[in-house]
Parts: sequence; C-alpha cells; structure tokens
Amino acid sequence: MVYLNTGELLRKNGHEVSYFSTRSTQNESTDFSKYFIEDIDALKLSFTRQTINTPRKLYSGEAKRNLNKLIENERPDVAHIHLYKGGLTASILPVLKRNHIPTVITLHDFSLLCPRNIFLNGTDDICEKCLTSHPFNCVIYRCNRKNIFYSIINFIEFEINNKFFRPEFYFDRIISVCKFNYEKHQIKSNLRERLVLLYNFSKELDDNLPDHKKGGYFLFYGRLSKEKGILTLIDAWQKLGSRFKLKIAGKGDLLNEINRRIELQNEGNIELLGFKSGSELHNLIKHSSFIIVPSECYENNPMTIIEGYSLGKPVIASRVGGIPEIVSEGETGFLFELKNIDDLVSKVVHANELSDREYEFISKNARQFAEKNFSSGKHYLRLMGIYSEAIGKNH
Repeated sequence: MVYLNTGELLRKNGHEVSYFSTRSTQNESTDFSKYFIEDIDALKLSFTRQTINTPRKLYSGEAKRNLNKLIENERPDVAHIHLYKGGLTASILPVLKRNHIPTVITLHDFSLLCPRNIFLNGTDDICEKCLTSHPFNCVIYRCNRKNIFYSIINFIEFEINNKFFRPEFYFDRIISVCKFNYEKHQIKSNLRERLVLLYNFSKELDDNLPDHKKGGYFLFYGRLSKEKGILTLIDAWQKLGSRFKLKIAGKGDLLNEINRRIELQNEGNIELLGFKSGSELHNLIKHSSFIIVPSECYENNPMTIIEGYSLGKPVIASRVGGIPEIVSEGETGFLFELKNIDDLVSKVVHANELSDREYEFISKNARQFAEKNFSSGKHYLRLMGIYSEAIGKNH
C-alpha cells in the first residue's frame, strides 16, 4: 500500500514513476508489468519444490536481467525500494550500483537486523537475541513457524544480505517510518549516517472530511494472523456483553480458527466480514467508534492507525513498538498492556462509556495529529529532501 501510495504521490507532483515488482493477480495494471518477475509462493509448494526453488528465493537472475532492461529504457534518477527479500532478492542491488543510480529504501520491518524480519521467535514471543548476540539464534529457536528448514533459509538469506550485499554499501538513504525503528537501527554503527526518519502519510487526509460522531461498533481490520493479536482480541470480546459490537475485516491463516471461536462464543457481538478495501473499507472506518490494533509484535507506523486518525477515529492499541509514539493515552486513544486481555477489556469498556462530548474531543485530537504528522504535502517535501541527499551522495 505504501509503495503504491508513494508512486501516486510522486506522479501527482509531476514526476515520472517506473514500477518494478513481482507478478501477481492482485497487481494494478501498469505499462511496466512486462518487467515484473515471477513470484514464488513457497508455502503453497511441496517441500521438494520449496527446496528446488530455494536458490531463486535468495538470488533472482530474472530480476537482475529485467531491472537492467528497465534501467536501459527508463533511465531513472533515483530508486526507491520498499521490499526486495524473497521476491526481487538482493540481485537487484548490484544492478542499481553498477548503473550509478542513487538508492533509497524504506524499512517496513526489521529485516536488516533480524533474520525473521519481525523480532519474533518460534513461539511468537518478542525476541532480540539475533540483534544482541548472533543471528544463528533464528535456527536454534526455530523462529520461522517453528520449522527448522524455514529458519535455516532465513538465516542463510540474512547472512547473504548482510555480508555479500551490505546495506551500508548499496543504500544511500535508509528511511525508518517511526522513531522506534530508527532507534533500533541506530544500534548498527554502519547504518547510522544513512538513517532518516519519515512517517507514512495518509491519502484520506486530502480526500475526505473526518466524522467526529461515535459509531456503532469497534473495528479491527488487517491481516488475520497471530502476531496481529487477533486471537487476544477475540478472547477479550468473550468477556464483553452483547452490547459491545466488533467488526473484523481481513484475511489470513487464522480465519478458520476465528470462525470457530466466534461460533463457540455465540454472543452475536462479533461480525467477520472478510477482506475489504476501497470505498467499503472507507465506510467501515468512518462509521466505527474506535479502531482496535492489538498487535503482539513490534509495529512501526501502522496504516490502520493513520487511516483511522485521518477519518477522525481514535484507536485502542497495544503498547508495543512504534505505537506509543502515535497513540496518546486519553488524547487520541487508549493503550493496553501487551497480550493483557483484562486490560484490553477495561480500555474497551472505558472507551464505550465516553460521552458524545468526550468522544468528539478525542476524535478531533486524532484528526489533528494526523494533519500534523501524516499529511501528503509534508511527506512529499521531506521525501524530495531525502532523494536529493541520496543523489548528492552519488556525485
């Protein structure tokens, strides 16, 4: 989403934008699709096929060749990377370097510091052993799905990308999207001089007016996976009465488990909507009361919070990662202790009891915070400064 939003922002400001990605049925139509490379979803393959395709997930000759073609035809002034590991792979980095193209990367996770990218171990608990000790801890603790094979691949990929495709050599500027992420990466002295801070921005601020009236339900939307705290949220809602309405929009590997728990609860106060986007999602957010972000991993600068604030919707979120930077207790929402079901229940009850006047106050604060920190205009100006710094470094 941030990848596409950034491209659209640049085009609106008169820049020519070329896209380079993997092929997917979910891709938007673009003239640059001819350069895109085959995507391999390893989890849908047999173990044998996964093993055969492992080298391709570590280094893609197709990505190297196709990016060369794109550069020859388009001659970009700067490259802005969002994700490359496992898809495009690090094979693209020497291509950019050889063609003297200044390169900026936005960090949406912790892939420069953690083999699994998100600082979670095999039991999905927050863990920084690979940061403070050695990345082989990823294998020892089977951090990827409790699976030794996946964890070994993560370790190998991490070692390749940090020793043979060193970030301090290939990236001219490294964008952290929150202070928490920025400070974590400051630990690595080889990255410090390249690090810059830039929050994500919201399209909703430009296109829509906020709604400061309390809605009729609480809303969770996003990936239905354990690290997003969705099961903790379901368990918390089992302790709330039928007057507390929760709508869940999204898809993910926990869909069946969520359905099972909702059926067992049988309170009728949880509605599972499936994946929503566009105007449907916009209306869901607009008519909600609070957005709930119960994440159990180091979040950076969640778009769910940014989009909610932009429409005047305050947030109830776990106190983890970069979230406390943007959710101010009692001002723009409420924070609860990580994985603490009773604390989450308490915050939901308190939020539900706010008077219309109290809700309007917190809703307006959320919108004002978004205007101050997540506007596309301010983001564009700062991004242009970062591009200029990267270009200047190459001359």
